[in-house]
Amino acid sequence: MKRTAIFAVATAAGVFCAAAQAQSAPVYNANITEAEVLAAQQGWCNALVAISTEFETSGRDAAKTLAGQVIDAAYGYNLGPVLFKPTLTVAPQTFRPTRAGALAYFVGGDPDFPNDSGFALKGWTACEVRNAAISINGDIAHTIGNVVITNKDNEVTTVDKTWAFKKTDDGKFRIMLHHSSLPYSAG
Repeated sequence: MKRTAIFAVATAAGVFCAAAQAQSAPVYNANITEAEVLAAQQGWCNALVAISTEFETSGRDAAKTLAGQVIDAAYGYNLGPVLFKPTLTVAPQTFRPTRAGALAYFVGGDPDFPNDSGFALKGWTACEVRNAAISINGDIAHTIGNVVITNKDNEVTTVDKTWAFKKTDDGKFRIMLHHSSLPYSAG
């Protein structure tokens, strides 16, 4: 009889506790969703076209300002080095772990990066991501696939693209790895 009474009290307390927690407990969830990944990729594409358009309409300084805003919003340079390997770079400046290196790649004009002419200034009018795979694990997501970009002359360029995204404690979505290369061509 005592066991039955203890069980009844414990069960009632458990139900009460579970109900109280469900009603008032704050929940922290930094899990990334597929929709967030796709939105971040499309945002990157939209930004590339916007920087290119800004250059066409308002010049390099305006494009540089916009590119800086894009980098600050999309990339995780505020957290530390970003593992960024742009498509068209050569040694000794192949990799761009700093914001300055990324900005120089996108808009050129930086004497510290004399080989950069401004990838984002090439008259891009359209950009599409074609994922081969997406891997999501908690607050980290990785993608691999292609980005297809079109310029104002309707010439299409396809690049192989790998991204790693992190959702930070403040809910922001940041690119922490960005590797881009031209597809291999045998022959």
